[in-house]
Amino acid sequence: MKRERGDSLVDIGAYCLMPNHFHILLYEKTPGGISAFMQKLLTAYSMYFNKRYERTGSLFEGKFKAQHVDNDEYLKYLFAYIHLNPIKIIDPKWKENGISNKEEAIKYLEKYQFSSYVDYTQNTERDEKSILNTAPFPDYFKESGSFETFVQEWLTFEEI
Repeated sequence: MKRERGDSLVDIGAYCLMPNHFHILLYEKTPGGISAFMQKLLTAYSMYFNKRYERTGSLFEGKFKAQHVDNDEYLKYLFAYIHLNPIKIIDPKWKENGISNKEEAIKYLEKYQFSSYVDYTQNTERDEKSILNTAPFPDYFKESGSFETFVQEWLTFEEI
């Protein structure tokens, strides 16, 4: 099956850009779509970065890591994991030691511009929202406020 120009290889359900890595939740629309998408994304970013900072060579240390999601519980976990990742910036040991200030952490997430968290929790139309297509993902957070509640529950989750 030949892809038409403008057809996307994947749908993006969630993302978070961190200072030294990123997380992205993808739905593969065509066989090999994730690998092709990641190759294009990483190549384009490397070219941009190298040109902008007048450098050459590879930018990333290794291949991207992917994990197949085969059940709802893992998918829900990934939505939380991806969106809670920025808390490491203000509280690096929060997972090990527990969150030191829940309100501060939530306020930080609400202001963190490099994540799709804002697109799930605030009724704003940012340009960044245009890369998301949540249609192929289950609608876990249909009711107003349910995404915030979901993430806050994970924020205070403690392993036994």
